Amino acid sequence: MAIDPYQVLGVSKTASQEEIQKAYRKLAKKLHPDLNPGNKKAEEKFKDIGTAYDILGDPEKRARFDRGEIDATGAERPQRRYYREYADAGPQSAGAYSSDGGFADFADAGDVFADLFGRGARGRRNVRMRGGDISYRLEIEFLDAVNGAVQQLHMPDGSEIKVTIPAGTRDGQILRLKGKGQPGFNEGPPGDALIEIAVRPHPIFTRKGDDIHSELAISLGDAVLGGKVETPTTTGRVALTIPKGANTGTVLRLKGMGVPRQEGTRGDHLVTLKVMLPEHPDPELEKFVASWSGRNARPRQPAGS
Repeated sequence: MAIDPYQVLGVSKTASQEEIQKAYRKLAKKLHPDLNPGNKKAEEKFKDIGTAYDILGDPEKRARFDRGEIDATGAERPQRRYYREYADAGPQSAGAYSSDGGFADFADAGDVFADLFGRGARGRRNVRMRGGDISYRLEIEFLDAVNGAVQQLHMPDGSEIKVTIPAGTRDGQILRLKGKGQPGFNEGPPGDALIEIAVRPHPIFTRKGDDIHSELAISLGDAVLGGKVETPTTTGRVALTIPKGANTGTVLRLKGMGVPRQEGTRGDHLVTLKVMLPEHPDPELEKFVASWSGRNARPRQPAGS
């Protein structure tokens, strides 16, 4: 039995979309498989919060869940009522809406054409009209938007459409699938399916333009002496060279490891360092600092502070 998505994310039913996104990001960062290697329990919880955010992160799905039209997994309930409403109201009841470019809004397209052209049944047989476009919203993972992927979009009639997500897709971008909209009238061409992409936030990476940004915690030893440490990127883990004397806030650039562009180039990945002391007290480090001649030195303050 699926758990209430509000309970999974730890938010109230009156929470704003921003509060829901913050709750998801906090939990995703804590439970992400990259940060919990081999932890099956964390992996299962990570999947649960992903399912919950798939419902609550989409205002339309959230509203349908609150009305009892879909369950915590996103499945329709009850089916009989859903299909009756779909037949009465058109694709709008299934999370899609048709444009006014087709004939979907006419109860009897033939009568309308007869009134327009005054040709009777013979004239109507010669009228062809393009089908209306249908718009959908598809939520995808951050890494799928950056690297590209293929997703299955579930249609109101139970069928599926394969949607190719190009590498570098942006949040809010609209993909057009030719001929996947409403059927045309009197052998007219079908309309298109317009897919609006919603990109889920990532617990580690953020995107600014074509650049990827992330933080990396390093030890005091690496900060003072320099060295090589591994850092996650959108295509996997890579070795990063830490210069001697690195400090919290130091930004290192991984050139060409950002978001792919249409012309074949890529943005950069900028890693902000965060110097972390050992989690547990280190007597040797304490002894060294106590005897260190520069222990009372103060860092230079920015001008005007």
